[in-house]
Amino acid sequence: MEERKIVDIAQAVLAENDRMAATLRADFDRLGVFCLNVMSSPGAGKTALLERTLSDLAGEVPIGVVVGDLATDNDAARLRGKGARVVQVTTDGYCHLEANMVRAALDALGLDGLRLLIVENVGNLVCPATHDLGEHARVVLFSVTEGEDKPLKYPTLFKTADLVLVTKIDLAEAVEFRRDEALEAVRGVAPQADVLEVSAKTGLGLERWYEWLRRRLQPER
Repeated sequence: MEERKIVDIAQAVLAENDRMAATLRADFDRLGVFCLNVMSSPGAGKTALLERTLSDLAGEVPIGVVVGDLATDNDAARLRGKGARVVQVTTDGYCHLEANMVRAALDALGLDGLRLLIVENVGNLVCPATHDLGEHARVVLFSVTEGEDKPLKYPTLFKTADLVLVTKIDLAEAVEFRRDEALEAVRGVAPQADVLEVSAKTGLGLERWYEWLRRRLQPER
C-alpha cells in the first residue's frame, strides 16, 4: 500500500508540473517566444556553449536565459554581460528544474521583447527528462569526453531530444573519441533528433547550431 501511495504522489506531482508547463507554453506562444530546454550531464559544456551563443547572436536575436544550478550562481555570472537577460534559479539540492521554478524565474526575467528563451537545466541525465518546462524543443549535449555509450546508458533523455549536440569535438583526438560508434548510439536511441558536432572553444560547427536556432524562432509579432 505504501508503494501505491508513493506512485500516486509522484503522478500527482508530474501532473501539476505538466499543467504549469502547458500554461507557460501558451504564454510563450502568445508572446512569440521560442523556448529551449538545454540539458546534459555536468561538465558537458552547456555554459560554454551558451557563452559563445549569446556573444555571437548579440544584437541579432533578443535572448533571455534561465540558469538552473544546485547551489551556486557561477554559471549565470558567466553569462551576464553577453547581451542577454539572465536569471539564476538555485534549486537547493533539487536535481532538475520544474515548471513552477521557471515560472518564478520569469517573474524576475520578464518575457517582453524576447524572441528566444533558453533554459539551462541542472546538470543531470535522469530527472530532467521527465519534467516538461513549457519548452518548444529540447537540446541535449553529449561531450566527447563522456564515452561513446552515453546515449545507451541514459536513453530516456536522448529519446526526448529534438537536437543532440556532440560537444568539445576539439578534444576528440586527444580522448580517442570513437565518432562512428558514438553517432550510431545517438541515432539508435534518438532517430528523431538532429545531430550536430560543435566546439565552443574553436567555433567549429557553431554556425550550423545557429542556423538550427534561426529556423525554429517564431516570427515577430
